[in-house]
Amino acid sequence: MKEVIMEMERYADTNNIPIIEVDSIKFIMKYIKLNNVKKVLEIGSAIGYSAILMANATQNVEITTIEKDEKRYREAVKNINKCNLDKRIEVVYNDALEVNLAGHKYDLIFIDAAKGSYINFFEKFCHYLNPGGVIITDNLKFHGLVNNKASIKTKSLRGIVKRIEKYIEFLNNNKDYVTKFYDIGDGLSVSIKKNEGK
Repeated sequence: MKEVIMEMERYADTNNIPIIEVDSIKFIMKYIKLNNVKKVLEIGSAIGYSAILMANATQNVEITTIEKDEKRYREAVKNINKCNLDKRIEVVYNDALEVNLAGHKYDLIFIDAAKGSYINFFEKFCHYLNPGGVIITDNLKFHGLVNNKASIKTKSLRGIVKRIEKYIEFLNNNKDYVTKFYDIGDGLSVSIKKNEGK
């Protein structure tokens, strides 16, 4: 398992594939353990790195992860099989915004896909949360550019940063969730659904 994970880190580095930072995934694994999380939905599998590590948090957790890039999807399936985790991790090859998960509920939803669609992902998938469930979002610092706009060189990067700022504002103004922001890795938010009827 450790060898596969190291191999994945090298592959991601060589092929310029963004994978979650070590401190961020450690935080999520700890959250899964401490809160007895049983079902996780991940938006954005990439090569399966974070799904495999989340599955390693406890033996009881099951993960559904969605990836729309075919090459990455195939790589994720291959890596998950290598780790013998195919019984606990299901990889869905599709655009997350087109996936229908009717009848499924999750304790934790992890958003780590196209930054420009964060609000859309949140609004679509929050309906699949169990009571007391949590939505964790990664990359809210976006390599430090969110707090250092002067160093942004391109229009497309400026657009991504604007959308991340909009998402942060959306979370802060969302009356149904209490969101905490953590200066961990590339910046994480943890949004916990408020109890209905309060």
